[in-house]
Amino acid sequence: MATKLMHALIYDRYGGGAAALKYVQVPIPIVKKDEILVKIEAASLNPLDWKLQSGIARPFSPRRFPHIPGGLAEYAVAKEKLTVVRPSEISAAEGAGLPIAGLTAYKALTQCAGLNLDGTGEHMNILITAASGGVGHYAVQLARLGNAHITATCGTRNIELVKSLGADEVLDYKSPDGAALKSPSGRKYDAVLHCATGIPWSSFEPNLSENGKVIDITPGPSTFVTFVLNKLTFSRKQIVPMILTPRGEDLAQFVKLVKEKKLQTVIDSTYPLSKAGDAWAKSMDGHATGKIIVQAYK
Repeated sequence: MATKLMHALIYDRYGGGAAALKYVQVPIPIVKKDEILVKIEAASLNPLDWKLQSGIARPFSPRRFPHIPGGLAEYAVAKEKLTVVRPSEISAAEGAGLPIAGLTAYKALTQCAGLNLDGTGEHMNILITAASGGVGHYAVQLARLGNAHITATCGTRNIELVKSLGADEVLDYKSPDGAALKSPSGRKYDAVLHCATGIPWSSFEPNLSENGKVIDITPGPSTFVTFVLNKLTFSRKQIVPMILTPRGEDLAQFVKLVKEKKLQTVIDSTYPLSKAGDAWAKSMDGHATGKIIVQAYK
């Protein structure tokens, strides 16, 4: 019997960016125990995809080449317990952003920050950096559901969008107050969802409340060093390195919110699988508004 093939995007070495990606035909993956074969209608790109290509987790991920990144194929296998059936009310493109970016925002706010999405509990002042990005735009909407006061940073062109998603105060990250992360109303932050990069602890610390915490979704070495130092010095202000561990139950809850129209996926742009290299380059540029989507089937 002839091997069944599918189209996919691969790279066969570390580095090279979008130019190193190849659109090829490869065998459809074989399903193992506790897995299911998923027909990919749409996938979304995440910064982790191209960071892994650059070798940030070498040699642990990818472990072998050629490698298919981020579901950029016509089929993929997945652990059945981590999957959720997409409701008809949610398009494939809308749903594609939920498993990584959406879940990151959901877990950061509900589990790390302790925000109740039903609006009960202590009122919180929350700062969200890079609030128009993939994780940030979900976070603004979730914080709104939790009745938090939301301060957000983003580029000038996205200020009105972020306000429309529910932010109370929006700062241009290039402005003096935006760079200093200062709330226009003088609030101190109980929690910061840090979705940007390159902002030192010294910029966050004076803006935190007495027990405030910074949740860093892309932690680097400096984040872990600060985390340890704050623990050793018994600081009440903390930085929390967050590593996403997906769970099917969390995804089901998040999908339910989208189905009920309490959340939306903002789509920056859509590309066919054959042009996924262009999507990859745009993601690496770092200025997408919402999610970049790659469609395997139309």
